[in-house]
Amino acid sequence: MRLKQRFSLLLLPGLGLAATLVAAAPHVLMPPAFAQAADDTAGEAALAAEAEAEPVLPYTVTLPETGDEALDDAIRRASGLEQLREAAPVDGFGLVGRAIAEADAMQAALRSEGYYRGMARILVDGQAPDTPGLAERLQSRARPPADARDGETPVAVTVAVEPGAQYRLAPVRLQAEPAGIPIDDAGETGLETGAPARAQPVLDAEGRLAAALKEAGHPFAAVRRRVTVDHDTRQMEVTFIVAPGPRADFAMPRVEGQQRTRDSLVQTVVAPLADQRYNQATLDETRRDLLALGVFSTVRARAGERLDQEGHLPVTFTVIERPLRAIGFGAAYETRYGPTFNAYWEHRNLFGGAERFRVEGEVNRLGTTGDTSDTGGRVGVSLATPWFLGRNQTVTFDIAALRERPDAYDRDAFTASAILEREISRRLTIGLGPQIEFSRVTQDGVTNEYQLLGLLGQLRWDTTDNPLNPSRGVRVSGLVNPIYSLGESNTFTRLRAQGSTYLDILGDKGSILALRGVVGSIVGASVGSVPPDKRFYSGGGGSVRGYDYQSIGPRTLNDEPRGGLSLVEGSVELRQRVSGPWGMAAFVDAGAVTEDPTPTFDNLKVGAGLGVRYQTGIGPIRADIAIPLNKEEGDAAFGFYIGIGQAF
Repeated sequence: MRLKQRFSLLLLPGLGLAATLVAAAPHVLMPPAFAQAADDTAGEAALAAEAEAEPVLPYTVTLPETGDEALDDAIRRASGLEQLREAAPVDGFGLVGRAIAEADAMQAALRSEGYYRGMARILVDGQAPDTPGLAERLQSRARPPADARDGETPVAVTVAVEPGAQYRLAPVRLQAEPAGIPIDDAGETGLETGAPARAQPVLDAEGRLAAALKEAGHPFAAVRRRVTVDHDTRQMEVTFIVAPGPRADFAMPRVEGQQRTRDSLVQTVVAPLADQRYNQATLDETRRDLLALGVFSTVRARAGERLDQEGHLPVTFTVIERPLRAIGFGAAYETRYGPTFNAYWEHRNLFGGAERFRVEGEVNRLGTTGDTSDTGGRVGVSLATPWFLGRNQTVTFDIAALRERPDAYDRDAFTASAILEREISRRLTIGLGPQIEFSRVTQDGVTNEYQLLGLLGQLRWDTTDNPLNPSRGVRVSGLVNPIYSLGESNTFTRLRAQGSTYLDILGDKGSILALRGVVGSIVGASVGSVPPDKRFYSGGGGSVRGYDYQSIGPRTLNDEPRGGLSLVEGSVELRQRVSGPWGMAAFVDAGAVTEDPTPTFDNLKVGAGLGVRYQTGIGPIRADIAIPLNKEEGDAAFGFYIGIGQAF
């Protein structure tokens, strides 16, 4: 009877798939991140750092091209000779040792791609690395680092492989443990019979099976693999041993670590988790709900290692509270509008229920006329209470006094609002609430006083990956704002929608194409019946760069911005990372404002420019310069803008 050459592949911690050969030499099957190469890297790097004066021997490495792109990539990543060539220079003895270890790394690379009879050969200066006297001869050519750069020709090292036939997958089996229990919740492996016997798909399949079991409510699910390679049939036989463990529901969670936050609040947040079927996503969602309160810097979720007496899975959330108080500030600059400075002080847990109390102020248009006549500002106080009458609902009370002095109008006002926001999902938030305003507004020499009652409805959809510097995703916001004027006894409704999207062109967040569009309309009243500050304006750093703030659109008899009933805006911006934290931007903005409630492109204004970006921990610092492409008399020759965060 002929003895088959077979070996079983068993799991060794830290080494992925490892092989024990029956009646043959040891073999190792490893995923593309090769542990042996990593061990060699750490050891050689430590030796290379001992002393710069030690002699070194420069060398070059020639790696094979097999025609299999995946195998070539695996060989490149496994090659200690190549990875360490510049990072950790060695002498003659070190080069020989590194070349001897390279053979094992190449074998690991071959097997990771299914080439189980592949052979590797390493030549150093044309000889096998174990040639007697080779290390001593090479050592005689080693020189101190400074001399080695200008010394003789580097030693040539050649790596050659003979892959042989690529093995294939035999039909994959799932085996229940203990035998007979249902394992349907594990789903499918995704491995196809006859596919190349690569290591990584097997590892991925094992992870998918375990994840599927846990998603189906098995907190202690375990999956392990048994792999056998048959050299006669050139097949890899894979059996996954599936131990689903019991299904379980969550017990009532415990929260530890809160000091100033009321127990009743945190219990309200975590209580919905109780009696739900175990699922990691559900657990993560509750953890995010605790973080969203704004009072905790860290929230960790820990599931129990065994079920309680009632068959439920214990869960403990450990929290660390943030400092109670915080301050912040911001600044911006725009030509012909001047600098803007703002600051705030907030208490993050005013009454122990994660209430955020904030006092903030802003000063703008400083020094634009040489005195304070055009200086504006705002002083406001707000109180936000989370989990107000329901899950993920926040009510925010806001009171503010304003002084505005743009070119379009002068406004002094007192405003108050109460907005209830509800997070429908992680992406979608809606808000609704009343507003009240008492104001005095002067435009074109005419002063009117207004008493306004409004209802603000808003919607936000956000899939972006970063609030201040997005590289992918979509943002959409909508506003519906009916307003009743007590003095005028008329009603009008402001409608506004804005959307932006971000495209990562190369997939490395280095080249971002950002697009923005805005459309707005005021219905129910004529231009003259709408307070000047409630009309639409365009132009400036937040809309169409290159034009003065609010300058685009209809004009008054005194040639000042009048505002309109409709708005259209659009922007295209290419953001390019240059080096480290530095980046550049090129952009084109466009906008139009008309007195008709139907948005049109009449008298469309276009601006274009370039910008510089510097990335910081709180977002990019932005500096833009733009010119108006179809300027009219009175328009500035250019606009210069500085701020924190992207333009949109």
